[in-house]
Amino acid sequence: MKYSYKLSDAIHLLSYLEIVKDGDLSSKAIAASIESNPSIVRLLMSELRNAGIIETQRGKVAPVWKKKPKDISLYDVYQAINIDHTLLHVDPKTNPRCVVGSNIQDSLNHFYDEIEDFAYMRMKQITLADVIDDILERQEKKEKMS
Repeated sequence: MKYSYKLSDAIHLLSYLEIVKDGDLSSKAIAASIESNPSIVRLLMSELRNAGIIETQRGKVAPVWKKKPKDISLYDVYQAINIDHTLLHVDPKTNPRCVVGSNIQDSLNHFYDEIEDFAYMRMKQITLADVIDDILERQEKKEKMS
């Protein structure tokens, strides 16, 4: 099973823009932090720009916030990126002649919809500022321990 890390990479990118705002904000530097490819970073930046979260200019290494991190929820980022916006997926191939196989899809879809509603509600409550603050707190703890 292949997992998509696009949401975590987009949150990583946005956190990087705030935490390293006075440093190198090139797609190459951000890609090094994510351990990804600069073209992936540029694609993410494009999607975030199209969603009105950041502003970028071609040929200029200076992304600008269109909204403050405290005004950007994880749900906003989730909606901004081009991914399958379904968190949970039901196996479409089950045996229709089996009591479980013939009912599992409808049953799970019912419960999965409920779970997704709760997840989306929580994602709307967590801001990018919350993530940034948590990153900085964790870094401070590491520095105190060393």
